[in-house]
Amino acid sequence: MVWRKKWERTWDEVRFCSERCRTRRDRGMDEQIEDAILTLLAERAATSSICPSDAARRMAGEIDWRPLMETARAAARRLVARDLIEVTQRGRVVDPSTAKGPIRLRRARGTRGSTEA
Repeated sequence: MVWRKKWERTWDEVRFCSERCRTRRDRGMDEQIEDAILTLLAERAATSSICPSDAARRMAGEIDWRPLMETARAAARRLVARDLIEVTQRGRVVDPSTAKGPIRLRRARGTRGSTEA
């Protein structure tokens, strides 16, 4: 989803880019792709990252994975909001809602995602 000026004051409340996206939403797919992201990260070293396309490919199986890319990026944004992962570009953490171009997903590091005893 691309940030729009008209959403400036209500960005935290925006869930869909359009009525069409709202009606096409598949909650089961949302949860499955979030699980795919977390599973892929768990299967790799703690310092590794994945591309959202890895999760889209896992979900798509034999069909074309490209239509699932925005779904994967949206799932990544939700996981960031829950402090489970970070979105990076060129090794630096970026805001997933404004990031343009290729991104990578990694487990949350530092203060993000940590739990206090």
